[in-house]
Amino acid sequence: MAETLLSILSRINRAVAIAVGLLFLTCAGLVLIDIGLRQLGASLGGTDEISGYVMAIGTAWGMAFGLTELSHIRIDFLRRSVGLPMGRAVLDLLSMFTLASTISVVALKCWPVVATTLRNSSHANTPLETPLALVQLPWFAGWVWFAVTAWLTLIAALLLVFQGQFEKSEQAIGAFPEEETV
Repeated sequence: MAETLLSILSRINRAVAIAVGLLFLTCAGLVLIDIGLRQLGASLGGTDEISGYVMAIGTAWGMAFGLTELSHIRIDFLRRSVGLPMGRAVLDLLSMFTLASTISVVALKCWPVVATTLRNSSHANTPLETPLALVQLPWFAGWVWFAVTAWLTLIAALLLVFQGQFEKSEQAIGAFPEEETV
């Protein structure tokens, strides 16, 4: 069950990463078109604002992919000094619990921003006058997805540790020093 859950999370987050990548490519194309138009004395206008929105949304959604790919930076000097697989597993679980808790707080703190925007029908104070809910709702959803992914990954890792499958748990939430991955 734990491995199935991790596999599903990985597949979903790969699809999300591809979608985010396409969003970034589209944004880059829009900026390139705007640069070309500026050479001709025209401009689309607002590409800086749009690219800022895309960056915020893409970052929020991309964090869960980084988690499932073990791409987040972690200082693991203490973990390397623990020789026993159970000791490393405990440190990995503590690390994942800390991450999941922190991201949950971040997601919870994002909601009042979105709620205020929805209540006030806020628009950006820019020439585009972008309805901020169009930007903040997917941004908030990305942080919530990151928190959900972190908690589900922690649960899967806990199940693997309780089953004594320390190597599989380490593959799911472990930290791999750079010299091991090169």
